[in-house]
Amino acid sequence: MKKTAKYMTIMVLFGAIATASVQAHCQVPCGIYDDEMRVKMMYEHVTTITKAMQQIEAGQNANQTTRWIMNKEKHAEEIIELVSDYFLAQRIKEGMDHYEDNLKTLHQIIVYSMKCKQTTDVANAKKLSEAIHKLEHTYFGEKHQH
Repeated sequence: MKKTAKYMTIMVLFGAIATASVQAHCQVPCGIYDDEMRVKMMYEHVTTITKAMQQIEAGQNANQTTRWIMNKEKHAEEIIELVSDYFLAQRIKEGMDHYEDNLKTLHQIIVYSMKCKQTTDVANAKKLSEAIHKLEHTYFGEKHQH
């Protein structure tokens, strides 16, 4: 009986691990990064968030509104995870050019993502997009403007 319980626990843990969503690049020093792609992903998320806000405000039926709210929340959360798991944990390092500016901008991105989760005010999505644009400017420099 104890063996069965132990095996069941292990199977549940493996199942949880297998179904867990991994959004950011691995956190090992492999050196394989695509920063530009991650910024493009953030812009795509903002576009989806903006559309969701507009659809929610349009006042569709309860089912569709619920789906748009869940979608908006999911995309805002993915931006937050990208910023924290990818940029803050792996890419932004003390001593690099514009370190403090990058930290402040990444914090703004997290805050505006949170505000997008809390409201349907498209102004928050616009500010989020502007913060991502600012990150491009400070992180990549002048040549990589969106």
